[in-house]
Amino acid sequence: MVKSFIAYLSLEKKYSQNTIIAYQSDLEMFQSFCLQEYGVFDVKETNYAQIRLWIVGLVNSGISNRTINRKISSLNSFYKFLQCSNQIKHNPLTNHKVLKVAKKVQVPFSENEIDLVLQEFEDENFESLRDKLIVEFLYSTGMRRQELIGLKEVALDLQNNTVKVLGKRSKERYLPILKSVKKTIKDYLIIKKKLYGNSEYLFVTSKGNKMYGTLVYRLINSYFSRVSTKVKKSPHVIRHSFATHLLNEGADLNSVKELLGHSSLASTQVYTNASLGHLKEVYNQAHPRSKK
Repeated sequence: MVKSFIAYLSLEKKYSQNTIIAYQSDLEMFQSFCLQEYGVFDVKETNYAQIRLWIVGLVNSGISNRTINRKISSLNSFYKFLQCSNQIKHNPLTNHKVLKVAKKVQVPFSENEIDLVLQEFEDENFESLRDKLIVEFLYSTGMRRQELIGLKEVALDLQNNTVKVLGKRSKERYLPILKSVKKTIKDYLIIKKKLYGNSEYLFVTSKGNKMYGTLVYRLINSYFSRVSTKVKKSPHVIRHSFATHLLNEGADLNSVKELLGHSSLASTQVYTNASLGHLKEVYNQAHPRSKK
């Protein structure tokens, strides 16, 4: 039953492997709870009162409301799948209300912090050149970490200055390549070919293997720790900086949405909060009453 749901997420919904693993883990956790508390392994037989007891247990164990909401969302998707496949008549989570969570304010890197990091790289060294290109790609395109490590050399179109990105649920989008990034790409490809020959993936490790997510995270955290005192220093913060800086410079929300690969404006609107300081500055300079 769970296996057929996981197959549905993979084949029909085309969710990423990380998302599928999270869904499976959440469902197995709930299955284990039901078996331990009620002697029931088939979650089709559970009701909302039992689910609520599981939620209370998660809260009491210190798990954040945000994480609990994600777990309930996984369970809710599973029940909807069972409904659609006529395995159950009623979804026990139909009237469930999500737990309240505090709004997360993501602080982007400043333009100066980005510049300081890019100034540190040496173009003669393979790893340094690769890391520079990673930072440039993340900041100039706003792509996700998984999109970055999945990039293949054939995705580059240096004649038209574009790169094809495979986003969530296998959705393709084309992103522009800046002239400065194009130069780094050419330099990087020359040294990469000398060391590792022809390689399918654009970014590789020092051993010539495909890059992986935790390595990209460690690299970004390490470089930005040297120039920034911000608490969070990750590839996603660079993506956040990309969107915030574009909006600060007057880019419209719809265009930023397309560049980020969001399916709805609601996902993009979170970045407008970070631009509030810039909006206040513009407002104070432009409003006639403010000048007085």
